[in-house]
Amino acid sequence: MSIEIEIVTGDASWPSVKPLFDLAWPREVVEKLSWGHVVFANPELRVIVEDDGQPVCHVGLYRREGMWKGRKTRIGGIGGVVTHPDYRRRGLASVALTAALHTLKDERATDFALLFCEPHNVDFYTRRNWKPFIGEVFAEQHGERMRFDAMTPLVSYLKRAPHEGEMDLCGLPW
Repeated sequence: MSIEIEIVTGDASWPSVKPLFDLAWPREVVEKLSWGHVVFANPELRVIVEDDGQPVCHVGLYRREGMWKGRKTRIGGIGGVVTHPDYRRRGLASVALTAALHTLKDERATDFALLFCEPHNVDFYTRRNWKPFIGEVFAEQHGERMRFDAMTPLVSYLKRAPHEGEMDLCGLPW
């Protein structure tokens, strides 16, 4: 196994990671999930872990100016965390998440990181210092602002980390 980590532009790299998404999240499975109907934003950057040149783990990075408690804030989004079924439980998602957070920290332009996950994944993230966001999150869907509660929101400290209140993503969720 020869592991490499790359951080690449989002749209340009989609063709290389699409097969990983199709394998890990087949359409017939996604359609039954709480978030299967959600329209998501495309990531600006992708952290891709490769084994012998093939993507085996992915984390999407998003940068957004949103609102928290009525004030503008810079949010670093983490989304599309997926690992090839044959490579799970080897720490690759942790490595990719760490690389994603380091990228956001190094830019010094983001206040906090935010991700959304299914309830069964909350422990994975909280063991990595992500904290629950207790409050309401709003996002765009089909051109309208609506409460986004399809998944559990978690935050990670960069400059600060809000844990409650009202947050508006001012765009599509990730």
